Amino acid sequence: MKALPNQQTVDYPSFKLVLVGDGGTGKTTFVKRHLSGEFEKKYEPTIGVEVHPLDFFTNCGKIRFYCWDTAGQEKFGGLRDGYYIHGQCAIIMFDVTARLTYKNVPTWHRDLCRVCENIPIVLCGNKVDVKNRQVKAKQVTFHRKKNLQYYEISAKSNYNFEKPFLYLARKLAGDPNLHFVESPALRPPEVQIDLAEQQRHEAELAAAAAQPLPDDDDDTFE
Repeated sequence: MKALPNQQTVDYPSFKLVLVGDGGTGKTTFVKRHLSGEFEKKYEPTIGVEVHPLDFFTNCGKIRFYCWDTAGQEKFGGLRDGYYIHGQCAIIMFDVTARLTYKNVPTWHRDLCRVCENIPIVLCGNKVDVKNRQVKAKQVTFHRKKNLQYYEISAKSNYNFEKPFLYLARKLAGDPNLHFVESPALRPPEVQIDLAEQQRHEAELAAAAAQPLPDDDDDTFE
């Protein structure tokens, strides 16, 4: 794996992970949960991004995701190709409390796939700790249309933090049995999640996955 400019090299597998989604969906909060990534982050002034090296320990050894965070660039309408180039995996994030952020997911997906073809992508619905969800679990269908993995997460409570990384690690390693052998050091939760409530959402999601896809386009989601 070739190191990117100004990037330290490590003697274990490392991958460029691009993190996209509307501003305010919690992308920066999410990457900053992982203490090593916050401690060792580097700013890339040429592209205007923060790169957080996130290390995970698997049964096949240590791996690192260089997690690229937009540093607010997405507020100015899209991201430059330099952000996506050499991306090997990606997370698209929306906020379950803001409908527009889900409505914009297809645009982020299109931009990403224009530069990065055939990379593993995870869709994450963040802020599931918030009581008044605007995007219900059963309304999230985009991942099924595009064959992406979907996880409901709550960055502030660390809920499902590891799931997207584990999925991407398995895809990149080509090993569905790969697993994490120790948990990463995360910041303590800032909020508590209602687990019983969230289990109901997850059950709704599972039930929806068994239903035929709606005919309507995601762009019409209101």
